[in-house]
Amino acid sequence: MRRSLRDHLSAVGRIARWEVERSAGVLDRRTAILTVVALLLAGTVVGAGVLAGGVALDRDIYRVGVAEDSPYRAPVERSVALEARPPDPEALRGGDLEVLIGDDSVRIADTPKGRAALSEFRSAVRSHNVGLMQSQENGSAAFPVVVVLQYVSRSSGLPEGATVDDGDGSGGGGAGSGSGGDGSGGAADGGADEADSDGDAGSSGPLGVPALGGINPLGTDTSGSPAEISPPFPFGSLVLAFAFLVPMNFVVQAYGSTMLNERINRRGELLLVAPVSPGDIVAGKTLPYLGAMVALTALVALGVGGSLVSVAAVLPIALVFLAATFAGAMFARSFKELTFVTVTVSVFLTAYTFVPAIFANVTPIALISPLTIVVRDLQPFQSVTPGAFLFATAPFALCAGILFLLGIGIYREEDLFTQRAVPLKLLDALDARVSRPRDVAVVSGLSIPFVFVAELLAVAVLFALPVSITIPVVLVVVALVEEVAKSLHIFAAFESGRFDRTRRVALGLGALSGLGFFVGEKFTAVAQVVGLPEIALGQAAFATSGIGVFSALGLLFAPLVLHVVTAGLTALGARRDLRWYAVAFVGSVLLHTAYNLTVVSRFG
Repeated sequence: MRRSLRDHLSAVGRIARWEVERSAGVLDRRTAILTVVALLLAGTVVGAGVLAGGVALDRDIYRVGVAEDSPYRAPVERSVALEARPPDPEALRGGDLEVLIGDDSVRIADTPKGRAALSEFRSAVRSHNVGLMQSQENGSAAFPVVVVLQYVSRSSGLPEGATVDDGDGSGGGGAGSGSGGDGSGGAADGGADEADSDGDAGSSGPLGVPALGGINPLGTDTSGSPAEISPPFPFGSLVLAFAFLVPMNFVVQAYGSTMLNERINRRGELLLVAPVSPGDIVAGKTLPYLGAMVALTALVALGVGGSLVSVAAVLPIALVFLAATFAGAMFARSFKELTFVTVTVSVFLTAYTFVPAIFANVTPIALISPLTIVVRDLQPFQSVTPGAFLFATAPFALCAGILFLLGIGIYREEDLFTQRAVPLKLLDALDARVSRPRDVAVVSGLSIPFVFVAELLAVAVLFALPVSITIPVVLVVVALVEEVAKSLHIFAAFESGRFDRTRRVALGLGALSGLGFFVGEKFTAVAQVVGLPEIALGQAAFATSGIGVFSALGLLFAPLVLHVVTAGLTALGARRDLRWYAVAFVGSVLLHTAYNLTVVSRFG
């Protein structure tokens, strides 16, 4: 008897209500209070750090002797890294000061720290003077030279009317132009003279600006002082974006515990014999924790000034946290193993989402993380295109759905209440999704999100190394990941006795796996919308799948032939035993790598 959608939703709602009541009964008052206090402390630390201008690891690291009535007193006091002290020459000789400011001279300690302190002091004075000049009503008198910045792609030409200096200050991908003001230049009232003599206010010739990307550091979108141009680093936005990840770690710990509890002393047996499907059970038990994550994300977004874009970008991360924890709870045999799984998942996902977001203003590789969307949403003068949003979030959402499907596949008595090793549980989860030959093609196609994420991670990790080294390495990684995705479920099906171990069946399953993977692979064309193939590693990783590389129709299907051949080879090994599968797998990886190298060298 088929159950209606209404029956499914009703079952999910009842299970979700029971889960909330059970969790509320288990959670004692002391634990709840400690959890709330921890979250409040984390929010307070993050907020205070951002409001104070970020976490300053170098606070008061340099000691500067300066008199109370000195014009340099204000710049020193405003600098985070400088600490103002009385101007005592004996303290400088004794090592208690790094810089000593007199009436007409600046003395420093003859040490590396003293020279670093002088550099920080110069920067503090320059910033102080720029701030004073910005407060003047006559802007053209304060800034007789104005720099207008327009950041463009390295592959694009210069904007119309832009000039680039032929000297050492020219940049590779940006353009800048200097224009004289109509007033007379002069220092702002009360400003301190800079300690060095090589920092002129401007020059009469054209000015080249390095192509660093991002937002104007002076808070405007058009101009500023040349001395204040610096590489963009969205520190504040990164700290605020990290606040979205902190509550998730609390929620997944509770979620993993409740899922594993169903397997202890056969507690989940009552739900298994109830007239509900495993999918309804998992959805009902997951829904309260997903709702808690969404509510916490919305509160964080409201507190840090994020929009609905930030909430929508973080939602796939929350789903992956829950899905990976659920799969881990299905594979783990004890709370000790579950703790290892949840900690590993939290560390990996936190690093995977946070580290690329550091380069949100520099390279399209940063868009492998949905947190980059949050960083851009929190920054002024930044926009998020639909293509970039889809590129950053779709793989995460698809991976979450597939992880839930794998876990639900072993949410049955023969797996739920047995103590099997984690690798065997993984094979059971894959085998549960293969009941007919055509399911092999479906599972291969569904593996594309994981393949895509793994290849993006490889590109991001190897991006900073020399291209001559990284391209061969990334091609090997691509072949390795893709051959695992095409063959592991076939091996699981043969191990469970799902299909006959004949050569004909193995070749047929390999052909179906290669076809399913080839069809699913076409969806990786989303990488083009963010410009990832414009960089060498991105082109090497994704051009080998046939995206925009081959012009002839016959060569367009060369990847299909490759996937069918290599999947058939591994299937022939998988039909016998693990040893033969490993040998066939190595041969498939070598063949796939040779194909990739040929495509990149001849057509890339």
